[in-house]
Formats: sequence, structure tokens, C-alpha cells
Amino acid sequence: MIEGSCCCGAVKFELKNKPSMLGTCHCSRCRKVGASAIIFVKKEDLVWVQGKDQVATYTPEAPYKYERNFCKNCGTSLGEILSNDDSFPIAANAIDSELDLKNQMHEFVAEKPSWYEICDEAAQNMEHPA
Repeated sequence: MIEGSCCCGAVKFELKNKPSMLGTCHCSRCRKVGASAIIFVKKEDLVWVQGKDQVATYTPEAPYKYERNFCKNCGTSLGEILSNDDSFPIAANAIDSELDLKNQMHEFVAEKPSWYEICDEAAQNMEHPA
């Protein structure tokens, strides 16, 4: 099992299988909520250990559609961990176990701040990849 949690420990979860991918989102929203490094997991692989009721949801106004989840106590970004989709991103920073993954893609590179330099060979997408 791959273990994950928030900073204060109120939220704990496990993943039954290795995430399918690690990527970096450079959109202003992901940067602001501290979830630029994201892993993609299958809903069936997520196991709640404790604290699902301690997860808050931020619902954006249109044209944005992706909700963001956070620990109610400490504010740790959890990506879209409450998603009902079959596969969804969660914040890589919430993973406690070692992951044998390398960054595979960058998305919303068009929104990347000028002070950030991409220093890997991962695919770069100006927007969300198709």
C-alpha cells in the first residue's frame, strides 16, 4: 500500500496500486493551492483510513470546472481526492510513501510564471493534454 495524509494527520488514505502517472500543472489555480505536482489514481485504488469527513471542497466559478479538496484543519491540498470520476488527480505532496515515478508531462505551460524554468524532458502541453 502507498500511504498518504495531510500535514496534521487528520486525513489519511492509502492507494492499493501505484499511480498511473506523475505530472506538473502550471495553471494559476493549481499553483495557488499548492497542487502543481499531481499523480493520477484510479477511484478503485483509493482506500480511506480516516478523515474523509475532514476534507473540504472548493468549487470554482465558471469557466473553471475542477473542484479542489483540502484538509479542513491544516489546509493541505489534496487535489481532487473526493472526485466521483473513475480516475482523477491528487496532490503528490500528500503522498507519504516513496513513489517510483518521474514527471511525465507538464500542462498549462502557457500559464507558467517567468521565474519557473522547466528542467526535465517531460512532454510540455500549452493547455490540458487531449
